[in-house]
Amino acid sequence: MNEQTVVQALHVGQPRSMGTPGAPDPMERPWTSAIIKQPVDGPVYLSKTGLAGDGVADQKNHGGPEKAVLAYPFAHYATWREELDRFDIPVGAFGENFLVTDMKEEAVCIGDTYRVGEATVQVSQPRQPCWKPARRMRIKDLVLRMQETGRTGWYFRVLKEGEVKAGQVLQLVERPFPKWTIARCNEIQYHRPHDHQAAAELAACPLLSQSWAEGLARRAHRGNGV
Repeated sequence: MNEQTVVQALHVGQPRSMGTPGAPDPMERPWTSAIIKQPVDGPVYLSKTGLAGDGVADQKNHGGPEKAVLAYPFAHYATWREELDRFDIPVGAFGENFLVTDMKEEAVCIGDTYRVGEATVQVSQPRQPCWKPARRMRIKDLVLRMQETGRTGWYFRVLKEGEVKAGQVLQLVERPFPKWTIARCNEIQYHRPHDHQAAAELAACPLLSQSWAEGLARRAHRGNGV
């Protein structure tokens, strides 16, 4: 395989408190997140749990080995800016660690394995967007828009640790499950809630993250009256 893409930028950030106590607008009230990240120049060590210098505020729902690196396509930014009439949205606004070029959900599959710098990473699941991108950009329906459009991004687990840096190529070395694109996973998750057979088939993919597999399996069992 010779498919290549580039990590255009690396972003890291630490949890910070934001908002105004007592604000009447819920979008202005206090909250804590590490979604506000900054680009990093030079090599950064990538461990099993993510980039050095990156943090997680909600450790129950974010972070961990299956969500070590959040990737987001650079091309989506132009689309969002146009659709939302928000040309002030900066790259990194979706909280991604890897800003990637020539890579979208329709062409990325569960289990895809890439070499980048000294490290090796593997696609584990689509991003399931929470409320924090909406809070950051003050767009109340942004989560729904991400789900409906499939412009969610995805997560990598880290198979081999090592230094990485912006500008390096992501070299595809293995694609064991070409049928399970991130776009198809999102379609099953958000647009086909009653397709219990599809949920069961996706849940059985051995390289899908445990959290996604368990959620889909529960859906399939409910459909079978279990």
